[in-house]
Amino acid sequence: MSSEHPVLVIGAGISGATMANLIATKLDRKVLVIDRKDHIAGNCYDYRDDNGIMIHKYGSHIFHTSNDDVWRFLRQFTGFNTYMHKVIALIDGIETTIPFNFNTIRDVFPGELADRLESKLLEKFQYNRKIPIMEFGNQDDPDLKFLADYVYEKVFLHYTTKQWGTSPEGVDGAVTARVPVYLSRDDRYFQDTYQGIPLEGYTTMIERMLDHPNIEVSLNTEASSLNLDDYEHVFHCGAIDEHMDYRFGALPYRSVYFEFEEYDMEHYLPNAVVNYPCNYDFTRVHEYKYYLNDQSPRTVIAKEYSEFFEPGRNERYYPIPGRENTELYDRYLEASRERSNIHFLGRLGDYRYYDMDKAVLRAMDLFEEVFE
Repeated sequence: MSSEHPVLVIGAGISGATMANLIATKLDRKVLVIDRKDHIAGNCYDYRDDNGIMIHKYGSHIFHTSNDDVWRFLRQFTGFNTYMHKVIALIDGIETTIPFNFNTIRDVFPGELADRLESKLLEKFQYNRKIPIMEFGNQDDPDLKFLADYVYEKVFLHYTTKQWGTSPEGVDGAVTARVPVYLSRDDRYFQDTYQGIPLEGYTTMIERMLDHPNIEVSLNTEASSLNLDDYEHVFHCGAIDEHMDYRFGALPYRSVYFEFEEYDMEHYLPNAVVNYPCNYDFTRVHEYKYYLNDQSPRTVIAKEYSEFFEPGRNERYYPIPGRENTELYDRYLEASRERSNIHFLGRLGDYRYYDMDKAVLRAMDLFEEVFE
């Protein structure tokens, strides 16, 4: 097998598919791509159901980037629509947009109070600035202190506790920094230059990335079934602690699960995603037909619940940032260097949260590092 497939990629998600395509096209080398799942595309996997609706099996995936190289690379394999993601949250019974911005202030507060808060915010902060929620809490002015406490409780506190299984004080700053107060009227969740959903879905996009004479894909295949020493290079997108038989202990992850429901109606939600910070035990609800404007008399939603990862019971989704976890990962990474042919990448291999564009960029950078 080593003569036919001198390079092995473990994981057929967006990280592994990017690496495999670069090796096959730029180096004209044979690549074997394996995945333990029964499908390609990893957690980006989507499919059309019996209603003709494109379902994101593992939760909503919205592509966004400001990186021209990443955008050009992916455009080889798919067109994108111009969908720009917005998120609605139910706050005090009012459906309003988040991140919390000037429009949200107008939705949830009386006009006079909203005027006063907006005026004070513009006196203190630059317009169009994103302020991490924990930084925003450090206010001296009584009105702004009220606003900071309100946003913390109504938007951040309960949602964070549900999502991460701990209070916000127990969550690493790398996570809280992604939850801003946005001093703008821009209701979009992302402000990147390029945004959209692949016109034929993520699975088709990744299928085309892997559709090359130099690439062979083997699904339902465990890395442990192969001798990794047979390969000149192994690019491992799986969990580094599992790869090393948990010799230093398990790296913790948060997982999520989805309850899918179908309804005989055009739409169940007013928007593709609605967050429920203070209500229910699920964090948010997804309605998939919004992404590609699928036409069907029925609709499909998914209620998303967060839980801790347990091997053999659920999937790893989110690495849990923190000093101790980073130190544990670094021990594994150092020990992995005993085998110089193995390179880790992706959310699990790097134990780092990546948006899809950052996962592609990481694979592109690692390719340059190893081969050029």
